Amino acid sequence: MTFIDSACAFPQHEVNLVFARGLSRSTLVSGLREQRREPLADGEAGGWAWAVHDMANWEIEDYDNIDYTRLCASGGEIVVIVTEPCSAKAHGPDFTYLRDGKWIVHFSFEDVEQRVGDNPDHMSAELLAANLIGPDAECLAWETDPGHDCYEQHDSDKEERIVRAIAACFGLPSPPLAREVAAL
Repeated sequence: MTFIDSACAFPQHEVNLVFARGLSRSTLVSGLREQRREPLADGEAGGWAWAVHDMANWEIEDYDNIDYTRLCASGGEIVVIVTEPCSAKAHGPDFTYLRDGKWIVHFSFEDVEQRVGDNPDHMSAELLAANLIGPDAECLAWETDPGHDCYEQHDSDKEERIVRAIAACFGLPSPPLAREVAAL
């Protein structure tokens, strides 16, 4: 089960998964609440505080992104996985890593090679090891089998490999993150 699968525990919600190290669970939760995002679930595991929250606040028509830099500006790390950045437009998930209030690396799961931030190569070793970037990232089966659909074959496990690379890089806890998440 991946973090994205855990988000399925909230079927009528478009959620963000947030992990914080160097911040307490209560600091993470209160920081989300200050930005009008009530956690649907939260907890602590493996040295990380975590929360699942709605991407937007539909009740007050607040569709702006959360400013996660505010949460870690005075120290700490934040890992954010936006599970459905725009489900209506069918965009894939995206990932952001912030440290001490700065965007270290950000990328869309749709194009891992296009990374931005203060250190866009922060996860390059992990992405390379997972064959998500670099010379082995491209499917070449079409060269020997003209009927082979590289796009379908390659993307079938890509999301899971990205999530595993993120989790390994940062030592994130594995889902299920808490009994209440699994019960939903």
